Amino acid sequence: MKRLRRHNPVLSVVVFTLVIAMQTVAAAPELPKPVLTFMGSEPVEAGGKKTIRYYFDVFNKSAYPAELFAPAPDLPPCGTNTKAARTWVDVYDQRGKRLNGFCALGKPSDLTKLWFATDIDAIPPSWIYIELHDRKTGTRYKSNLAETTH
Repeated sequence: MKRLRRHNPVLSVVVFTLVIAMQTVAAAPELPKPVLTFMGSEPVEAGGKKTIRYYFDVFNKSAYPAELFAPAPDLPPCGTNTKAARTWVDVYDQRGKRLNGFCALGKPSDLTKLWFATDIDAIPPSWIYIELHDRKTGTRYKSNLAETTH
């Protein structure tokens, strides 16, 4: 009768952990932290409501590959948009309150069109940041804090 070998359970756990780690590294490329810069503000009227819109650019947007912004119909939709981008971008104030979000940016250069708005007479947050959320890998890229004035 053949003798059955016993596997070392610790070795099995180590091998399993290494396999998972290698898959994670392959799935989530090392990308730089977004560098957020304030571009200006302007009054905007939409639907009879007057607001101030604050515009921002990701200075190093060219470091992000185009596939991050490709339509991702295999991932959950953004409202009724079933072809929302793989990567969504959210804008937060310095305390972590979400101010705006973008789920359909089509290419890295669209990172120059980020904004949030406040009521015309409201004081804006002093600082904001963004997070790029790669929904395919679950990776989040958090920017620096950027001032909301020059």
